[in-house]
Amino acid sequence: MRPGVAAAAWLATIGAAAALLPLVQGGGWLVQAGLLLAVLTGTGMVARRLAAPAPVVVAAQVVVSLLLLTVATVPQYAVGGLLPGPEAFGRFGELLSAGTEDIGHYVAPAPMTDGIRLMLLGGVLLIGLLVDVLAVSFGSAAVAGLPLLALYSIAAGVNQEDAAWPYFLVAAAGYLALLLAEGRERLGRWGRYFSGPGPARAPGYGAPGGYGRPPAAAVPARAAGPRLRAGGRIGALTLVAAVLAPALLPAMGSGLLDLEGGGSGSGSGGSGTISTVNPVVALQDQLNQPRNQEVLTYRTDGEAAGMYLRLVALDEFTGSEWRSSRWFENEIPPAPWAVPGLAPEVTARDVTTVIEASPDYAQTSLPVPYPAVSVVTDGPWRFDRGSQTLVSDSGRLTTQGRSWTVTHRQVEPTAEQLALAPAAPPNLASYYTQVPRDLPEVVARMAEEVTAGAADDHARAVALQDWFARDGGFRYNTSVSSGSGSEAIAAFLEDREGFCVHFAFTMAAMARTLGIPAQVAVGFTPGDRQVDGSYRVGLHNAHAWPELYFEGVGWTRFEPTPGQGTIPGYTRPDAERPDPAQPDPERPDAAEPERPEASPTPTGPEECDPVREAAACESEAPAAAGGSGGGPSVGPWLWGAAALAAVLALVGGPPLWRARVRARRLAPGAGAGAAWQELSDSAWDLGLAPLASETPRRTAARITAVLSLEAPARDAVHRLAQGVERELYAPAGAGGAGGPDDGPARDVRTALAGLRAGVGRWTRLRALLLPRSAVRVSHRLAERRLRAARRLRDLRTAFPGKTRKA
Repeated sequence: MRPGVAAAAWLATIGAAAALLPLVQGGGWLVQAGLLLAVLTGTGMVARRLAAPAPVVVAAQVVVSLLLLTVATVPQYAVGGLLPGPEAFGRFGELLSAGTEDIGHYVAPAPMTDGIRLMLLGGVLLIGLLVDVLAVSFGSAAVAGLPLLALYSIAAGVNQEDAAWPYFLVAAAGYLALLLAEGRERLGRWGRYFSGPGPARAPGYGAPGGYGRPPAAAVPARAAGPRLRAGGRIGALTLVAAVLAPALLPAMGSGLLDLEGGGSGSGSGGSGTISTVNPVVALQDQLNQPRNQEVLTYRTDGEAAGMYLRLVALDEFTGSEWRSSRWFENEIPPAPWAVPGLAPEVTARDVTTVIEASPDYAQTSLPVPYPAVSVVTDGPWRFDRGSQTLVSDSGRLTTQGRSWTVTHRQVEPTAEQLALAPAAPPNLASYYTQVPRDLPEVVARMAEEVTAGAADDHARAVALQDWFARDGGFRYNTSVSSGSGSEAIAAFLEDREGFCVHFAFTMAAMARTLGIPAQVAVGFTPGDRQVDGSYRVGLHNAHAWPELYFEGVGWTRFEPTPGQGTIPGYTRPDAERPDPAQPDPERPDAAEPERPEASPTPTGPEECDPVREAAACESEAPAAAGGSGGGPSVGPWLWGAAALAAVLALVGGPPLWRARVRARRLAPGAGAGAAWQELSDSAWDLGLAPLASETPRRTAARITAVLSLEAPARDAVHRLAQGVERELYAPAGAGGAGGPDDGPARDVRTALAGLRAGVGRWTRLRALLLPRSAVRVSHRLAERRLRAARRLRDLRTAFPGKTRKA
C-alpha cells in the first residue's frame, strides 16, 4: 500500500501547485484542489490495499478524477449531479477553450474564470495522478519529479518576480519529502527479524494471536536512521543553497533572453514594450461571461449618454488584423493635450470625469472618454498619442484598484458641419485610408452599392451605419468566431452575423475603400447609472466601434452594431432626432440593448440578455448566487462527499482491512507463520481471544476443544500448529506438511469452515462486519507513534540548542 509515499506524493503535488497562486486571483482553488487530490490519493490507497493490479488502480483513479471534476465544475450538466454525460463533456470542451483564451489574454494575476478554474483543478489532478503512479505504483519517486517540475516550470515561466523564491522552497521541500518517504519505505523492506519485548513478538513469547510477521522496519530503521538523517540534512542544505545562490552571485544581464522587452520599442516613445491584452479576443470573452462583473465606476459632471470610454485605437489594418501602432511617448505632454482635427467653431465643452477600476480589473491602458486633454493619476505612466490616453510598460503597473481623473471635451458637431467638412490633410488621409492588397473585392463593391447616391462623406458614413444596424439584415451574435482579417470581413458580409468587432472592423474597412479616414476604437459603452449618481461599467459593456475622421471635428464615433450602444445624434436629420430619454422608433432592438446604457433611474438586479446564448442565460443565476467568479459553489458537494467517505470508511473499513490481510497471509509462499496468524485472528473474530502465554500447540488444543471442531477441521488446526513450530525451530531446509505454497492456506480454509460451522449466524455476521482482530490497527498506530517519538528524540539530540530555544 505504501501510505507514507502516497501521502508524500500528495504533499509534493500541492507544494508544486502552490507556485500557481500568484498567477490567479484568490487562493481558494488550491484548498479545493488539495481536497480533490486527497480523494484521488485515497482511492489509490484503497485499491492497493485490496491488492488490485497497477492498471486497475490507475483506471480507478482516472474514473474518480473525472467524477470529481464533474462535481466541482459542471454539476448542472451531470447525470444525478455526479456522472458526466454528453452535455458535461461538451461543457468541458467549452471551458477548456475559454480557459486557453483567458490564459493568453489576461495579465497575471488573472481573474478566476470558469475556464481557468477547470484548467487549474484538472491540471493539479493530472499531475497528482502521474506523481502517484510513478512514485507509489512503480516505486520511482525520482522520476515523479518530472511532472512536478513541469507544474512548477509553468508557474515560474509566467511569474518571473523576485518574490517567487518561497514557492520554489515549498515545491522543492515537497519533492524532498517524497524522496525521503520512498527511501524510508525501501529501507524498511530489508529482511525479517524477531523483535524483543512488544506487541509484535513471536508466538509463545507474549504476542496476542501467536506467531506474527513483525514490523520489518525495526532493525533496518536503526541501521538506516543515520543515513536518513544525513540525507535530510543534505537536502535541507541544498534547498538553502538554491535559494541563496541567486542573491549571492553577481547579477547577469538578460542578453538574448531578454523577456522583459528591453530592446527598442515601437513608436516614438523609445524602448520598452507594453503588456496589453489582445482587445479583440478579450472583448468577445468579456461579452460571453455569464455574469456582468463590474470593472469600472465613474462620476462625471457632463452628459454620460454617448460618453464611450476608449481603451485603445486600432489604426493599422494589415489584412490579417486591426492593431495599434503604439505611438507611445515616455514624457506625458503638458495639459491640455492637443485634439487632432478639432476646430474652434465646433461646439465643445470641458468635462471632468473621475474613474475608479475594480480590484479585479487589471489593464495596462487607462480607459478614458475621447478626446481626453489631461489624465491625472499616480505611477510612471506613458502617453499613447494614437489613443489619447496613458499606458504602462510593465504588467506590474495596471488599472487594478486604481483611480484617475480625466478632463475631456464633449464635442457636439452638427450634421451640417460634418457634411461640409473639408478634405483631411494628405498625410493623414493617405495613412488612414490604407487597405491591404489582398482585401476581397466584395468589400469595396458593397461599399459603393450601399453609399450610391450619397452626396458627401458624412452621408456615406450614415448610409453604412444604417445598413449595418437596420437595413442590411445583419444579426448580433457573440458566439461567432472573432477575427479582424480580410477573410473574416468577407465572411461577415456573406453570413451577416457577428458581434461588435465584426461590425466595427467591416465598416471601417469599407469607409477606407471610399477614401474616408477610419480606425477602430475598443473600450466600453457608458454603463448604468446607480442610486448615488455614479455609473457602473461591467464586462458586458465591452465594445468596439468605428471612428471616422472629419476635418474640423476630428475623430467621430459611429454605431453600426444593432441593439448596442447609442446612435449619435449627428447621424440623422434634425427632424428624426428623438428625445434621448425615449426609445429609438426606427430601431426597436435599441430600446432594450444587451448592455443597458445610462438611464436617469437606478438599475435593478441584472437580467439575462435574450440576445446572448441560452446556455449563458441558464448559468447566470447560479453564478451570481455563488459570489464573485469561480463558478457554482461546490462546498456542499465536498462536505457531502467527505461525510459519505467517513461513513463508508467506518462501515467498510474493518471488513476491507480484514479481507486484505487474509488475502496476503494466504497468498502462495506466505508460509506457515502467516497462515497460523490468520487462523488465530479468525478464532479471535469469532470470540476466542488469543492468550499471550500459550504456545502454538496449546492454542490449537484450546481452539479445537472450545469450538468442538469436526475431524477435518481439527486435523487442519493441529497441522498448522506443527507447521509454525517447524518453521520456527526446524533446521534450515526442513519441509512442512503440505509444502509452502498451498498446504497452509488449504488447512486455514478447512479450519475456518469448521470454526464458522460451530458458531451462530449473528456471531458470523459480527465477525464479518466488526472483526475483533481489527484492533491490531491501533497497535500499529501506537508503534508508529513510538517510532515518531524516537525520531523526535534523535532530532533533539542532533540539534539541542535550536530545539530547546524553539
